[in-house]
Amino acid sequence: MHLFRKLLVPAFLTALVACRAPVTPKTFKGSTDDLYRFAKREYDRRKWENAVGGFERLTLELPVRDTLLPRSHYYLGMSHLGRKEYLLAAQAFSRLAESFPDDTLADDAYYQSGRAYQRMWRRPDLDAQYGETALGTYQTLLAAYPDSPVAADARKQVATLEQWFATKDYDNGMHYLRRKAYDSAILYFKGVTVRYPQTPRARDAYLRLVEAYRAIRYTEDARETCATLHRTYPGDRDVRAHCGPGPQVSDSAPTPVP
Repeated sequence: MHLFRKLLVPAFLTALVACRAPVTPKTFKGSTDDLYRFAKREYDRRKWENAVGGFERLTLELPVRDTLLPRSHYYLGMSHLGRKEYLLAAQAFSRLAESFPDDTLADDAYYQSGRAYQRMWRRPDLDAQYGETALGTYQTLLAAYPDSPVAADARKQVATLEQWFATKDYDNGMHYLRRKAYDSAILYFKGVTVRYPQTPRARDAYLRLVEAYRAIRYTEDARETCATLHRTYPGDRDVRAHCGPGPQVSDSAPTPVP
C-alpha cells in the first residue's frame, strides 16, 4: 500500500499540471503592469504569438497617459517583426511615433517603421510603393530628430533606397534603349542623373545618355554629357572609353607677370 501511494501521488500531480490550461494573453488575469511583465517575458523568450497578443491587449487597455503605452506599441512592433509580419510591425511603430512624438522611443519607432516597409520592397524591379513609404519615413525621422542616435543608420538606408530607385529607372531606360526607343530611354536616364546624382547608377546613366544621343545624332548633347562625365568622374576608364581622354590639364605653374 505504501508503495502504491508513492506511485499514485506523483501521477496525480502530473495529471493535475497537465489539466491546467496554459496562460495566454486572452486568459491572463492580473493588472496591466503584470500583463506587461508577462508579455515582455514572452518577447524575451521569442514566443512571438503570446508577445503579440499581450502587447496588443495592452495598447487597447492602457490609458493614454500611461508610460507603458508607447513601450507596448514598440514591443508590439518588434514582436510582429519576430513573426516577419512587416506591415503590421510598421503600423505599430507608426502609431507610436505619431501618437507620442516626444517619447524617447519615437525616433527608434520611425526607424523601425522605415526598416519594416523597406523589407517589403524585395527587389528594385518590383512595385516601389513600400520603398517610397520607407524613404518618406526615414526623411521624417531625419527632419524631426536630426541628432537622433539612429540618424546615421537612417541616412545609410536612404542611400540604399536611392540606389534601388536609380536602378529601377536605369533598368527602364535600358529597356527602351535596347528597343531603340531613344527618346523614352533618354527621359529615364536623365531622371537618374537629376534625382539620384550621388548614386553609382548616375555614372552609368550618363554613359547610356551618350550612347542614346549618338544613336540619334544629337552630337552637341553627347559632347556636353561627355564634358559632365569628365568633370564628375575624372580618370574613369569607362568615361575615357566612351568620351575620349578628356581635356588636358597643364601641370606647369603659370609664368608670373613681371
